[in-house]
Amino acid sequence: MASEVVTRFAPSPTGFLHIGGARTALFNWLFARHHGGRALLRIEDTDKQRSTQEAIDAILDGLDWLGLDYDSAPVFQSDRAERHAEVAGKLLAAGHAYKCFATSEELEAMRAEQRANKQPLRYDGRWRDRDASDAPMGAPFTVRVKTPQDGETTIHDAVQGAVSVRNGELDDYIILRADGTPTYMLAAVVDDHDMGVTHVIRGDDHLNNAFRQLPIYRAMDAIEGKWPDPIYAHIPLIHGSDGAKLSKRHGALGVEAYRDEMGILPDALFNYLLRLGWGHGDREEISRAEAVELFDLNGVGKSPSRFDIKKLENLNGHYIRETSDAVLAPLVAARIAGDADIELLIRAMPVLKTRAKNLIELAEGAGFLFAQRPLEMTEKAAQLLDGEGRARLSAISSALGATKNWTIDALEATTKTLAEEMGMGLGKLAQPMRAALTGTTTSPGIFDVLVLLGREESLARLDAQAA
Repeated sequence: MASEVVTRFAPSPTGFLHIGGARTALFNWLFARHHGGRALLRIEDTDKQRSTQEAIDAILDGLDWLGLDYDSAPVFQSDRAERHAEVAGKLLAAGHAYKCFATSEELEAMRAEQRANKQPLRYDGRWRDRDASDAPMGAPFTVRVKTPQDGETTIHDAVQGAVSVRNGELDDYIILRADGTPTYMLAAVVDDHDMGVTHVIRGDDHLNNAFRQLPIYRAMDAIEGKWPDPIYAHIPLIHGSDGAKLSKRHGALGVEAYRDEMGILPDALFNYLLRLGWGHGDREEISRAEAVELFDLNGVGKSPSRFDIKKLENLNGHYIRETSDAVLAPLVAARIAGDADIELLIRAMPVLKTRAKNLIELAEGAGFLFAQRPLEMTEKAAQLLDGEGRARLSAISSALGATKNWTIDALEATTKTLAEEMGMGLGKLAQPMRAALTGTTTSPGIFDVLVLLGREESLARLDAQAA
């Protein structure tokens, strides 16, 4: 292990922070925290046509919501183009790169011939050993790195194990475009080196990139020294519950959608992403502090993990029940129209959160507390308030109104006595009561509802629906 572990999360701001990116960010952050190192953030915004400020803001907001903090300000790759070009110049001067004057028409003809011969589409090295003086004066050129042509390269990946590729399968790719701008392959290597990154933890769809990027590290190490290979850790991708590549229909949404549209708590998503491809025995519920203590790359599996929205919702329900009422209440209040009474919500949370799986269900369950008379009735609630139901409400209102102590025990005793006097089960009274008090047929316990609404409002709602 290096003297100091340095990881980085390097998203491209061309869209939202999707669930796979969030997990990569989490694993990088946890690995650095576990080893007492530094976690860094780089925004790879060199594609100016597709990169947007809106996407940058969404990524930063999503990371902040998940509780992933970084040890320095974000590095914006587009600010470092001069440094990237400087390294390309050093590679060129030392003979580890060369100018390629092939025109786009020549390259397309080359690819057409390769397709016709059913050959892999790769640059054929036509300018690798030619002198630049062979090109017309002032002709535009790209700069290509010289990749090794013989033997093979083996990467000892911290997740995948030893992976080898024959060098002949690699081509001399472009590191500097004809307009002088760097490509991703060059920029990522230079930035990782300059940021002191020791461990590159990313999705296994980048595994091939590692073999293409190593020649730059090794060439610059030969030129300057102190350009060591990073330790690579390529994490298997996330699949849907059906085993297919994760897509929107599986839940491949932006982090903000889990927060805003699905009502997921950050601790729940943190815990779920942690367990998505990493394990510690049979433990499912792991706190942030425990995650930092336990996380290491040897717990990351080699097979794709499966995203299960129901499992996430169940875990979220656990975190809702574990979260303090004072923390939950403002989150729920933000989802209720008008000014919701925070203190009332805090008192209501213990009975509201027992079965809720998300903040949406919590807000819907709390809606009756702030409903204005006359209450809107669901179809099922309206059916309970037929002539017989309304007649029962009149007797209920009268009995409850005479109850001295407006407590759960006293109200329950009064209602049970009334049910016995009327020769019916408690449910026959509770059903129309629930409809009249909440406008629905589902709510917390009916006596909890009475206490939360208070004497005056409860009796007013019962009387409004009574015969």
